[in-house]
Amino acid sequence: MTDIARLAGVHVSTVSRALAGSPLVETAMRERILKIATKHGYVVNAAARNLRTSRTQVLSVVIPLAHERDQALTDPFFTDMLGHLADEVTQRGYGMYLQKILPPMDDWLPRLIAARRADGIIVIGQSTEHAALEQAARTYEPLVVWGGRFERQSYCVVGTDNTAAARSATEHLIANGRRQIVFVGDPSIPEIHLRCEGYRLALQASRNRSRPTVLKAHMTADGSFQAMREFIDQGQKFDAVFGATDVIAISAMRAIAASGMSVPHDVAVVGFDDIAMAAHVHPPLTTVRQDVARGSRLLVDLVLRRLAGEDAESEVMSGELIVRESSGAAR
Repeated sequence: MTDIARLAGVHVSTVSRALAGSPLVETAMRERILKIATKHGYVVNAAARNLRTSRTQVLSVVIPLAHERDQALTDPFFTDMLGHLADEVTQRGYGMYLQKILPPMDDWLPRLIAARRADGIIVIGQSTEHAALEQAARTYEPLVVWGGRFERQSYCVVGTDNTAAARSATEHLIANGRRQIVFVGDPSIPEIHLRCEGYRLALQASRNRSRPTVLKAHMTADGSFQAMREFIDQGQKFDAVFGATDVIAISAMRAIAASGMSVPHDVAVVGFDDIAMAAHVHPPLTTVRQDVARGSRLLVDLVLRRLAGEDAESEVMSGELIVRESSGAAR
């Protein structure tokens, strides 16, 4: 290692950090050191290093589903996020330990931390576990969560500005002449609560002053389809649907078509996420795009920085409204 430091013109400690994949070493320098090490046949003894540092070189990725035990990991949003995370974790020289947490949820996070299977934990979604995350963050630093950002929140979060993005999507429907807009989702989930809040703010600010209508629905395709069918069968009047996720929005489109109405002529529909299939359903779905690739990079970067002792702060990204055919103007 001393020879590599001499050839690279850096201190031995910099070489050590670079070979360990530390985010404290700039990417260009880390790549330069790795090239020199490879050229001279230097191989890191991972087992010895892990024993010396008490590190596992593994990151835990956890999906808590207290709110919806039937939501599968094959959910399009999860598969997109997990694919990007796997790439990021691998590029940093770590392995990934994936776990789905189902009810009962008693002490799931303290037990996961105490097991020491990983050097840090990335939680995908807050579910109904905000209090558990708050408590764990007081004593466990390398914890980063994908979710909604709230005031006086102690744990580190990466996510979209859900309220602003949802408000923009609702304002788009209002601008297209829609007056009776239904929000479909489960506001008990923090991210969905923030999206519902953006929907309400847009309605309050509109000249039409239409009353908010919130239809609580499961996060699964079948559950949200059934909720929408029952809502229609009750004779409810509406001309637009804001699905809290793309899966919910696409399920609502199925229910609308099954009831003899058409999208967007009778009912306009928007979603949230911009999953891959959103552009390929009929009609193509207007939605809010979350930058999952950038979000994954931030999740891994922040958890490693916190692991290194940095006081890394939360990151909130802007959502982008992607306008397609499903939200066409009212007749």
